[in-house]
Amino acid sequence: MRKTPAWRWGWNRSWDFGLWDWPLVFGFLEDQSPRTKDLVKSMKRKPKTYTISAVADQYGIHPQTLRLYEREGLLKPSRSEGNTRLYTDEDLERLELVLALTRDLGVNLAGVEIILNMREKMDAMQREFERFFDYLQTHVSEFANFTEPPPSESDALVPLSRATVLRRRGASRN
Repeated sequence: MRKTPAWRWGWNRSWDFGLWDWPLVFGFLEDQSPRTKDLVKSMKRKPKTYTISAVADQYGIHPQTLRLYEREGLLKPSRSEGNTRLYTDEDLERLELVLALTRDLGVNLAGVEIILNMREKMDAMQREFERFFDYLQTHVSEFANFTEPPPSESDALVPLSRATVLRRRGASRN
């Protein structure tokens, strides 16, 4: 029997498992106590989180820099019950992008904010396009059978005679 529970092995990580914990993760819980089952369920729901000091050490920056990025709206870490900043893997990916833009490319924080906002908008547009494309693919048979003739000119909002259209084209050539 192990003395230290799996959730205490890492440095503030909820998904740090020891060798003997993998059977629990893969669902072999039939002979486990209800407390162990509840612990595994709670570990499955919680993503990895890192404190501000761990993130600062990992990336070689001062914790005040992370606080500044949060104040500027570049990072949005979640908070614990004790109001401690908790950074997820998504937050770390965003931090890496901010650091790459500022360190490697020399972009100021206002520029980083604009770039991040544009990326979010582009991602949203990409998702919308994919949703529209999926809709078209699922309804392609309906569109293929569409044989209704185009609406006549009498149904137009502004009726135009063919002679008027030809005169306008001829007039614009001069």
